[in-house]
Amino acid sequence: METTWKPVNEDESGTLSSGEKRSLPDSAFAFPESRKEPLVDADHVRNAIARFDQVKGASDKEREQAFGNLRKAAKHFDIDMSETDWHQLGKPSQ
Repeated sequence: METTWKPVNEDESGTLSSGEKRSLPDSAFAFPESRKEPLVDADHVRNAIARFDQVKGASDKEREQAFGNLRKAAKHFDIDMSETDWHQLGKPSQ
């Protein structure tokens, strides 16, 4: 599945208010369709990696896309990511 992530304004780092999050383009999220896990800076990327298995309601196809978006954002923010497949990050238990 094709990645959709694109960097946004570098001033978006830190804690995002709900208004700031709403103003982000879909391409700023690991899960663009559900707008979950914004990837606006290194801290948010690390957080999205750590919480990947907590995202509920995402299909395997959406997880595959989100993983690609995470890898792309991690590379952009110079974050080492040893995982090579989204299954290594997990899936929420039912």
